[in-house]
Amino acid sequence: MFFRKAIIFYCLIAILAVAQEFYPVNSCINEPDPIASPNAVKGGSITEYIGPSPKSLNYYLASDTISSQIFDAMYESLLNLNSQTLEYDRCLAIKWSLSADKMDFTFWLDPEARWSDGKPITVEDVVWTYQAITNPANLTGPHKLSLDRLEPPVIVDHGKAIRFHAKKLHWQNLGAAGGFAILPKHIFAGKDFTKINFKFPVVSGPYRIKELQDGQFITMARRPDWWRAKWPNQQGLYNFDEIKYRFFEDRENAFSAFKKGEIDVFPIYTASHWHQIENKIEAVRKNWIVKQAIYNHRPVGLQGFAMNMRHAPFNDVKVREAMACLLDRDMLNRTMMHNQYFLHKSYWEDLYSADTPCTNPVLSFNPTKAKKLLQEAGWKMNPNTGRMEKNGEPFVFSFLSRNSSTEKYLVAFNENLKKCGIQMNIQNKDWAAWSKDMDSFSFDMTWLSWGAGLFKDPEYSWSSAQANTPGSQNVCGFIDQKVDAYIEQQKSIFDVHKRHAICRQIDAILTRQFPYILLWNINYTRMLYWNKFGTPKTIIGKYSSESIDYWWADEDAEADLLDAMDHQEPLPALPNKIIYDNAIKK
Repeated sequence: MFFRKAIIFYCLIAILAVAQEFYPVNSCINEPDPIASPNAVKGGSITEYIGPSPKSLNYYLASDTISSQIFDAMYESLLNLNSQTLEYDRCLAIKWSLSADKMDFTFWLDPEARWSDGKPITVEDVVWTYQAITNPANLTGPHKLSLDRLEPPVIVDHGKAIRFHAKKLHWQNLGAAGGFAILPKHIFAGKDFTKINFKFPVVSGPYRIKELQDGQFITMARRPDWWRAKWPNQQGLYNFDEIKYRFFEDRENAFSAFKKGEIDVFPIYTASHWHQIENKIEAVRKNWIVKQAIYNHRPVGLQGFAMNMRHAPFNDVKVREAMACLLDRDMLNRTMMHNQYFLHKSYWEDLYSADTPCTNPVLSFNPTKAKKLLQEAGWKMNPNTGRMEKNGEPFVFSFLSRNSSTEKYLVAFNENLKKCGIQMNIQNKDWAAWSKDMDSFSFDMTWLSWGAGLFKDPEYSWSSAQANTPGSQNVCGFIDQKVDAYIEQQKSIFDVHKRHAICRQIDAILTRQFPYILLWNINYTRMLYWNKFGTPKTIIGKYSSESIDYWWADEDAEADLLDAMDHQEPLPALPNKIIYDNAIKK
């Protein structure tokens, strides 16, 4: 789903000083989505691997990509985002207005908006959802942060509209007010919100839950009675009658299921799989499985080893820098990842370009420097034990892992640590246990990957106020007064270029404070899928990754695939490289 969470956008709007203006000025809901294919047909099914079995499907409680993806299919927000321009457009709200001082936001609900049980979606639903998220008793974590900037909404215009007043000026306020998913009050009111995890009997979006087998799969069924199904800009989207999401604790097991045909589409995150897949899998060589590298406008995320700065030994910046000096990223990229990745220099890679080059220091593998930094931090090698010690205590820490595929990287890292007298204990846990430890910050070091938005908001990950909030994205416990001042400064700036200039200032501080050992990344999406589906020319959306929203079941393609497999014959090759800007022009 391209709308709502991953990309938080602001509207640069000229507002008259004497009167409110109403939006959208030029709605695109009556125009076809330029990505959607006119050949798309409804029907059929697709099976995806979505990750380990989730602890909750309530995105407000879980805040992970699994719950987000499923929740987005079931519930809608007041505003939507145009898939091309990222400008706000209609969804549950038929129109909205902003006051001249950008502090009041009024939304009129579409009278056609309906829940799946036929009841109208009302302003009371909006108020109840706001109250549920902001209720201190509910563990809604980071969702409170954006809504806490707003006063409780009030119902206006004889019950037709809802108005939010901002406590302080912030460029994100319109997105906060219009961007949160609305839940049905008549279904959930009076229930313990923290126990609303897997049963969502009434929805508003294009899909509903059909079947859930704990630890195995969830099946989502398309709603032919979805209230927006006939909008012109929704044609060619959400085509599958059923989407089945398979759960696997281990990604390698999921990949094995994909190779057997039990999963239809599989994004590749492991370089060795991508590099060697033709040699290892006959189905790829014969084009039964399509292998495509897709270059679009998706922002580049962040990967790194997060260090818990709340306690020793990682509460010392010299120690954190030493850890970074002991990871040989270049060797790992060369020997294990076939040089497919670039090495991170920044926490926001896409803030830099040829016109705005990154001036952050380049960190290289340097054991000599690491030993010097550790010595300056008070750590000394004990010649009798061969261990690094401080005040008689050895340097020992735990690495919290949730994925067996990371082990080979940790083994290489551990060898360098041992040579410095440092002991790293690897703790392997399943997703649920790992998530619980992360929510309570019960870790020393762990591997984290973050997606990225086009418009950066550093508050969630780097604000001191979030450092000790359970479940926050400031997992390292980073606290810095100068960064806090920058965060406050950017809140009232509506010019995205000026805000991003401030983020580059924050980035310079982060790269010298080493909350993470920065790793590596790629600037394209690696996709494998069985050659039986119809896809748009771009394969995925302009800003999305791994999205099948525009795909459809192609009976002819599936028949061709089955025939080729029966006769052990190859299928015609599809392009192995897709460049969005070229494909959208065809």
